[in-house]
Amino acid sequence: MDDAAAPYLGLISGTSADGIDAALVSFADAAPRLHGALTHPWPHELRACILAVAQGEGALDLDAFGRLDVTIGRCFADAAQALLARCGVEARAVRAIGSHGQTVRHRPQGELPFTLQLGDPSVIAERCGIDVAADFRRADVAAGGQGAPLLPALHAMLLARPGHARVVLNLGGIANITVLGADGGVLGLDTGPANGLLDAWCLRHRGEPFDRDGAFAAAGRVDAALLDALLADPYFALPPPKSTGREHFHLAWLERQPRAAALAPADVQATLLELTARSVAEAIARHAAAAEDVLVCGGGVHNPLLLARLRALLAPRAVRSTAEHGVDPDYLEATAFAWLARQRVLGRPGNLPAVTGARGPRVLGALHLAPRDG
Repeated sequence: MDDAAAPYLGLISGTSADGIDAALVSFADAAPRLHGALTHPWPHELRACILAVAQGEGALDLDAFGRLDVTIGRCFADAAQALLARCGVEARAVRAIGSHGQTVRHRPQGELPFTLQLGDPSVIAERCGIDVAADFRRADVAAGGQGAPLLPALHAMLLARPGHARVVLNLGGIANITVLGADGGVLGLDTGPANGLLDAWCLRHRGEPFDRDGAFAAAGRVDAALLDALLADPYFALPPPKSTGREHFHLAWLERQPRAAALAPADVQATLLELTARSVAEAIARHAAAAEDVLVCGGGVHNPLLLARLRALLAPRAVRSTAEHGVDPDYLEATAFAWLARQRVLGRPGNLPAVTGARGPRVLGALHLAPRDG
């Protein structure tokens, strides 16, 4: 198959676990072209299980862990097949699927660093009849890196402008920034929590999976004492390379602060939104002071209150969606994993050591072959 003509399919469920994003992408001109995309919903009970495991709220025995791995893999396969049906593309036309899987633990520091994503790629390959590249983060962690963020290479490809310093801000469950220097240098790091905490608090107190338009937060007031206590977490002061996840920033982390229980739920939501905006702004001030603008992607791009706070804190820099530069803000991550699948198939590195801290460039992921039995 002509790799230049064949599309790749990227799959990811992020830290928020709010759905499986799927993107069908081709690379005929090196830069990706998005042919179609969708978000496939999680079954309610499965999502609740994923969030509980990711937050350390319930231990799984090995049998339950194995079943969860296969169940997530089947859902990822369903997402891929739904996208192919929507696009009218046959499985045999797709060169490979790049599956990020669902992160349930990310511990890149310590004596025995590791990262763990579920969603059995062999199940996806078998059900879809397409080769699957998966498990992209482990090689970087094994090489001394954080295994994250992995998107800066694609951000640089799509959004860098020579002689122009800018930041690409991804507001997913965790917020991360890519700093694109005017000299061509690239830096990336996770800044801290974003939608993950906001969504979890909203679900608990409003029964809604996310705070639509920031209305819940808008009904409250920022509590300075709680905000200061949350910002005192040592993670925010760590230098890059650094990455984090729901295993650190979750509701139990919030509830360690006695002040949280004393406030109205809307005030806590307002404070969590301010925490996201402040931690992002402080990271940009520290690591990207020369940036002239900030391009935003991820689910948080749809929260007008969060964007308003970012604009106020980051002024005079322009803060706008990546859509204004021709990049769909909702499917940039899924596009990245299609690109990483292509890198794996071609035997090319997928990490940026300057971003992750790895000892050098590494080919990321393992390739799981689809059945060839007719």
